[in-house]
Amino acid sequence: MNVKEYLARKAAAVDGALPGFINGLETSHPKLREAMLYSLSAGGKRLRPALLGAVYELYGGSFRAVLPAACALEMVHTYSLIHDDLPAMDDDELRRGRPTNHKVYGEALAILAGDALLTDAFFILASMAKTSLGKNKRGNVLKAVSVLARHAGACGMVSGQAADLEAEGFASAGKMSTAVRLKGAGLLKYIHLHKTADLLMASVEMGAALAGAPDGDSRALSAFARKIGLCFQISDDILDVTGDKKKLGKNGSDLKNKKLTYVSLFGLNSAKKKAASLMIEAKRDLRRLSGRPEKKKILSDIAEFVYSREK
Repeated sequence: MNVKEYLARKAAAVDGALPGFINGLETSHPKLREAMLYSLSAGGKRLRPALLGAVYELYGGSFRAVLPAACALEMVHTYSLIHDDLPAMDDDELRRGRPTNHKVYGEALAILAGDALLTDAFFILASMAKTSLGKNKRGNVLKAVSVLARHAGACGMVSGQAADLEAEGFASAGKMSTAVRLKGAGLLKYIHLHKTADLLMASVEMGAALAGAPDGDSRALSAFARKIGLCFQISDDILDVTGDKKKLGKNGSDLKNKKLTYVSLFGLNSAKKKAASLMIEAKRDLRRLSGRPEKKKILSDIAEFVYSREK
């Protein structure tokens, strides 16, 4: 099975399960559920659930056993996209080829839909303690909850977004001095690490936690995800400049908002070289892993996919 087929199968499983989890919130407001499902049903690569699943399978488990965790992870990712698109943030009108949540449901309900997705993600994840997996490994479920909270909150993704907002306009002042460029490089690494890499690190760390992976493997997986997260964001910066907007399914707001990106700071060629270097380094981290060789190859192929994708 090639990596595109693997990702498609995992995406299909997640897409099939998500409506059940949301519609299972029986006392929730119908319009709120509709807004939540609108963004969840927009599709996407489901890269984060696939990473969680690949790591869990690395140690002999079945993806179906951790499907609630995979869905919870995708709910957190989707909430972040809803909020990221808001007028107060990036003010985007398109996401995955269709109007953003606030364009359809208004800003207030879009904010509430994001709030609900974030909160109920933890309800669904914690509920795994009641399943056959969790009854025997409740400590593993608790660890997965902690991992997701740490990477999604103020020490992770939210701070990445805050730094991204603060950096708007940084690269618009024309030619930069060496000192300013160095300051920008540090800020940019912080943004990429937290806004993007943190949730990819959460994906593999949650898979490792739920599988009870050895500590050494968990560290190697975290290092791997950190590098592909940075590679993913640099590739995204490149695509924002060079990509086909129809394939991307979004407007490309980085230039409009004068965002600090790897391309704006270092140029297109340097960005391409850095992304390639990170992909190679990420693959090197996988050599330190135990587990099933064919699943290690899937993780390696995902790194290659992140680097070479067109959308």
